[in-house]
Amino acid sequence: MIEGRRSEIVALVRQHGELSVTELSGLLGVSEVTVRSDLNALAQAGHVRRTRGRVSLPLDLRREAPLETSMREHSAAKRRIGQAAAALVQSGDTVFLDVGSTTSEVARALSPSLQDVTVVTNGLNIALLLERLPGVRVIVTGGTLRPLQHSLVSPYALDVLRHIHADRLFLGCNGVHAASGVTNANHEEAEVKRLMAEQAREVVVVADHRKLGVVSRAFITPLERVTTLITDRAATAPPPDVLALVKDVRAV
Repeated sequence: MIEGRRSEIVALVRQHGELSVTELSGLLGVSEVTVRSDLNALAQAGHVRRTRGRVSLPLDLRREAPLETSMREHSAAKRRIGQAAAALVQSGDTVFLDVGSTTSEVARALSPSLQDVTVVTNGLNIALLLERLPGVRVIVTGGTLRPLQHSLVSPYALDVLRHIHADRLFLGCNGVHAASGVTNANHEEAEVKRLMAEQAREVVVVADHRKLGVVSRAFITPLERVTTLITDRAATAPPPDVLALVKDVRAV
């Protein structure tokens, strides 16, 4: 149990870049005393770096984690979220399917019975996952490849998106916060996500509970723009201010 929690701390710090003891306590659902004890052990082992009440990765470990690594973290929760999101897609829809580990689960869960669906994606792995569906037409945005995430960003990625209006965007992110909105760790990806949100009639955010109440580096869209938030069942409910701004919150 202790080792599992400490592994989760490292994963959270890798995801968010830097966190405070208070933030980690809230995300993990344990006391700050427990978090400090875990951080002391992790820092002594060289897994994290502590400065002024905050924790980050050591300088030589701040590399972005591959998408495949993210997919293994909280995989069961992400699968449930993906299945719930995929159920929203209907024959005849045009949808944006954003890059990410949870959005990849949306692609896996799309029904083979769908007909005349167009999926526009900035994720190369997602495009390949959708090859199996005869009723789905796949449009890849193009652009510059970010290898670890298999995502396509500018230049050129935005050019395709400006010409498409979607019924629905399935949006991955690193943070969902009432005041700061939906945010992402990478600025280049956030630019693509932001335009997708502008071009979609509905925005469906798919995010596990660790991302609720968190602010990451790059702004995507205000929370008022989010139609539906699909998250997982967690020890604590979504923050009340998030619930107040997003009327359709589904915990699966």
